[in-house]
Amino acid sequence: MSSNGKIAMVTGAGSGIGRASALALLEDGYSVVLTGRRSEPLEATAADAGEAVERALAVPTDVGDPGAVDALFAKTEERFGRLDVLFNNAGTNVPSVPLDELTYEQWKTVVDINLTGVFLCTRAAFRLMKRQDPQGGRIINNGSISAHVPRPGSAPYTATKHAITGLTRTTSLDGRPYDIACGQIDIGNAATEMTERMTQGVPQADGSIQVEPTMDVANVARAIVHMASLDLSANVQFMTVMATKMPFIGRG
Repeated sequence: MSSNGKIAMVTGAGSGIGRASALALLEDGYSVVLTGRRSEPLEATAADAGEAVERALAVPTDVGDPGAVDALFAKTEERFGRLDVLFNNAGTNVPSVPLDELTYEQWKTVVDINLTGVFLCTRAAFRLMKRQDPQGGRIINNGSISAHVPRPGSAPYTATKHAITGLTRTTSLDGRPYDIACGQIDIGNAATEMTERMTQGVPQADGSIQVEPTMDVANVARAIVHMASLDLSANVQFMTVMATKMPFIGRG
């Protein structure tokens, strides 16, 4: 499997969308920095890359920790010299809970990973992409359907995903002078560990519990490769990839 000479980083690469996207990028010839909180899942992702494992670098990192993020990007630059693509994918959630019962600890857990973590990685990537030669690169943010409309009892997750849209737009604007493109992919019901509950039934806005359709996560991985592969003169600003029959259009 030959290299295309480009370097990508995927956060949350140990499972789900991150894992599928990292493997798809490796298959397409990228060298990929795999990062997430635990080393074992990252090493498992790398092992599944087959011959491309030589182009994978696993770096366990808490993206909500500024020092850890700085160390991650220093290691990336030391190993590869540059970064062409960052996929800000790492995210977390808490169980559905009425807004008045949401604890500060639950709120902070989600905000630290879903928003602060994306900011810290974006800032570090921006700095590297701005100074590297040739200058520029691409940042892709995982927004989610929840960047548009909420599920019941999802205040912290929905708030962070709406905020990601604002960060995407700001990064896109601020990156223009330096050939740093930034886009967002909003994903609905990709079949991963996190969406297994969809097949058992999840709360709807009308108070009912309904089974929701899912889609193969490979659809998302292919979309990430497409967004990543564009010349820096072009950008997918926003893309929605969702299970066709999920209750998004008309939700609520």
